[in-house]
Amino acid sequence: MSKKYLGIEFGSTRIKGCLIDEDYSVFATGGYEWENRFENGYWTYSIDEIHKGLKQCFADLKKNTELKTGEPLSSVEAIGISGMMHGFLAFDKDGNLLTPFRTWRNTTTAQASKVLTELFGFNIPQRWSISHLYQAILNNEPYVDKIAYITTLAGYIHYLLTGKREMGIGEASGMFPVKDNDYDKEMLEKFRKLTAGKITTDIYDMLPKVKVAGDGDTYLTEEGAKLLDVTGTLASGIPMCAPEGDAGTGMVATNAVERGTGNVSAGTSVFSMLVLKEDLKNVYPEIDVVTTPDGSPVAMVHCNNCCGELDAWVNMFGEFAGLAGLSLSKGDLYGLLYRNSEKGENDCGGVTSYNYLSGEHIVGVEKGSPMYFRNGSTKLTLADFMKSQLYSAIATLSIGMELLFDREHAQADKFLAHGGLFKVEGVAQQILSNALNTPVSVMETAGEGGAWGMALLAAYMVEKQKLSLGEWLDQKVFAEIKVSTKTPDADGVIGFKAYIKRYKVGLNAEKSLEEVF
Repeated sequence: MSKKYLGIEFGSTRIKGCLIDEDYSVFATGGYEWENRFENGYWTYSIDEIHKGLKQCFADLKKNTELKTGEPLSSVEAIGISGMMHGFLAFDKDGNLLTPFRTWRNTTTAQASKVLTELFGFNIPQRWSISHLYQAILNNEPYVDKIAYITTLAGYIHYLLTGKREMGIGEASGMFPVKDNDYDKEMLEKFRKLTAGKITTDIYDMLPKVKVAGDGDTYLTEEGAKLLDVTGTLASGIPMCAPEGDAGTGMVATNAVERGTGNVSAGTSVFSMLVLKEDLKNVYPEIDVVTTPDGSPVAMVHCNNCCGELDAWVNMFGEFAGLAGLSLSKGDLYGLLYRNSEKGENDCGGVTSYNYLSGEHIVGVEKGSPMYFRNGSTKLTLADFMKSQLYSAIATLSIGMELLFDREHAQADKFLAHGGLFKVEGVAQQILSNALNTPVSVMETAGEGGAWGMALLAAYMVEKQKLSLGEWLDQKVFAEIKVSTKTPDADGVIGFKAYIKRYKVGLNAEKSLEEVF
């Protein structure tokens, strides 16, 4: 079998494995569907489910690979693990998990986030690992003095497979602020003084070692190989690159790691990443400053909600189709409803939708409830309703991006988009272009998303030679990949602005629902 590289990404609703070949095209994929649960006040996934998902995702990919090759999948050139960004997994010195996994989706660390942002003079979002740690300290949670090590989901899986506690800098920068390819020393010292006598392990030792894209010297252990492949076919000793979060793999998957490039990743959550030409002048609670997998500064606008409510409506229309005796695949349903939405009015005919299945810090919504309203004197059409759902999927993102464009005068040379929202060709892409009033490109690999991006990072570690990550992606990976670009439509831009004006006013009603649910 020719050279193969494997990326596995733990997304919010699906664990996906992507095997690429020596020309970086997708050779085989595998997957495992899962859902987070809200337990004891936190969004979480159980450790048992994490292990089960890893094994079944790999088993599915292995089966699909062997159907194509006729040979057992016994080795690859390199492996990379990715996961939903940040969050909190805390372990004691013996490797025991001290509290259930707390995902990025939780909005329970507002007090810690505020204190740390003021202390550091640097925005520390609620979902960052350090916010979760400090909030646990503030809450006097009983295990805090036992914490020896904290990590993210990607870091946890990487440790299981390699025995090494390390992290790619992009994901590490969402655990604790970084500077000069390591954690910021001044901020570490401020945190030490803030938490003196409250934790027993030094904060630097508690965090994973930082690695940048291309760093090697880590390998799949025998125990890791047995965990990943229960058949025992997979060999140990395979090189493994540093784990990254889905933000970093999204940048790689869209070739957006050079300064001035941006990308939008849209699935269960939606976020934009703009690699900065100049540092931000001000601190914004709505904007995270993280890094690319090779350490360049990035302004990130992250929203907890994107496709969840949209998917729920598509599923309900699928139920109706079934009642009508129609058998439609998920792909057909999405295609029909998305394309029909293009017939809707540019301002959705007055229909305004909110997709908040959970809290949304950018607009000050703590809990979140799906909601829609419309002017009762206008006709309700399916096209307008579905267009409003698509608008809703990126509405909060557009509000956050206003800060970068209007206050910081940040410029993007290009935006590239990927993720499930863009699988129906052109529809959501045009809406995003109108919303950002910027050209938006989608590559033919957009649907593969972060698992493909993680496989590329694994390949880069092996094949980088003397090229930077950006150079390698430009010259080796994306030179021949087909790209489609949508430019802003003048009427669409005006219509989206009208929609957002209504959307902002209606947020007061959205917030009032917190007293009901």
